Amino acid sequence: MTDTQTSPGDIRPEHSDKLDRGVLMVAGVVVLGAIMSILDITVVSVALNTFQQEFDATAAEVAWTMTGYTLALASVIPLTGWAADRFGTKRLYLLAVLLFTLGSVLCAAATSLEMLVLFRVLQGLGGGMLMPLGMTILTRAAGPERVGRVMAVLGIPMLLGPIFGPILGGALIESASWQWIFLINLPIGIAAIVYAWIVLPKDHVEPSETFDWLGMVLLSPGLAAFLYGVSSIPEEGTVMAARVLVPMVLGLALIVAFVPWALARRNIHPLVELRLFRNKNMTVAIIAMTLFAIAFFGASLLFPLYFIQVRGEGTLFTGWLLAPQGVGAMLTMPVAGILADRIGPGKIVLTGISVITVGMAMFTQIGADTSYAYILGALFIMGLGMGGTMMPIMTAALATLTAHNVARGSTLLNITQQVAASIGTALFSVILTNELKDSRFVAAGAALAEAGDDQTQVAAILDRFGISPDQLGTLQQLATTDMADAFATVFIVATVLVACCLIPAAFLPRTKVAPVDPTATIGH
Repeated sequence: MTDTQTSPGDIRPEHSDKLDRGVLMVAGVVVLGAIMSILDITVVSVALNTFQQEFDATAAEVAWTMTGYTLALASVIPLTGWAADRFGTKRLYLLAVLLFTLGSVLCAAATSLEMLVLFRVLQGLGGGMLMPLGMTILTRAAGPERVGRVMAVLGIPMLLGPIFGPILGGALIESASWQWIFLINLPIGIAAIVYAWIVLPKDHVEPSETFDWLGMVLLSPGLAAFLYGVSSIPEEGTVMAARVLVPMVLGLALIVAFVPWALARRNIHPLVELRLFRNKNMTVAIIAMTLFAIAFFGASLLFPLYFIQVRGEGTLFTGWLLAPQGVGAMLTMPVAGILADRIGPGKIVLTGISVITVGMAMFTQIGADTSYAYILGALFIMGLGMGGTMMPIMTAALATLTAHNVARGSTLLNITQQVAASIGTALFSVILTNELKDSRFVAAGAALAEAGDDQTQVAAILDRFGISPDQLGTLQQLATTDMADAFATVFIVATVLVACCLIPAAFLPRTKVAPVDPTATIGH
């Protein structure tokens, strides 16, 4: 890697540990791009029902608007580290924003579901590069002694996107049309391109690294196939379905085949630098990130579903109900970033995970009529913990890397996060679905909704589920109670998973990370 790029953040007093104007300007560029990419995922999830009506499609067909985007992300993330070193971070960042913006405009112009899925793939190719590139740009600009603070800045869209995405998506669909959930990216994208062109320093690269073609053939399709299989689990309801098992096994086989090739001595520049696992802090951070992403992104699916399915709230109001989580994260994230730089990320992450565990445990006690004061308080507590968890984990991983390895390290982190998030979403979807299947009242309610006013079918359904006509009036209440109990059970799983994060977190650095020798080799 021979990228000698400098940044405004490098022009600072020798011993200053504050985020100067140059670094903050760079951070603004990165955050703008991250907001587009992360918000887009949750905003589109709100519009799935609208897509079904607009294109006269089934839920499974419409799900490809999410799956196509995810698969494109998985395919392009491994290429980002090499491309950043080969072409320069500024050029690649501008290309990523351009692809994402162009894809957004084309999505808004789509006249069929097939066109929409195709253009979502184009969006994903751009969006997949934005986060690892952003982490690389910020880490290089700030230097290892301030990486905690810049990671806290980047963490704002990462944590708040899943919370405020539904608010924005619901508002745009209700007040305008579904096209606007994509068109809103046009002015943001133009602003990001202009901003990045002005603020990011010119690239100075000496193209010398060869491209790992075999690695690309193995890893990118492997990740895409594996994530396709995982994302199909909720719909199929089992891992043993051919649609799930075949791509998962094929994907895992390709990924496993990539490992010895990436570690081979003759492979000087692998697509993803697995030798970084020789770095203890990177290894521990990856393990912690995997567990946390499974629990966090899996639980993020449960909160809005509880408000919508159990409490009967609309999408827009549900988004506002999730806001306390974002408020809590915003309060602790800047403080956690400063402390991570000064005393090391280990103590911060341990505290953050402990707080999240308390907040998540509160959700194990929810029912069909739990007070909103209790629920919003639990979300706020979780937000306080989240502000001190995710980004300090990334700080622990990147702070001990040389500038030579930052691009590869951020790529490895983003691959881990994407895979873990998909596993978490699938895992919690299946657990919740299976819990709901155990309730005859929930099943009967769904069957009666399909039967409509056909009294013959209604009588047959009541008889099939062992429900007396006297219970018909209270069926909705009984079903809602069972649904709330199902959510509470799934939150027990989420609480245990979050608590498990304490184990790897205990091995993260608990003192200020020492400056890295720029001549150090990988893994040292």
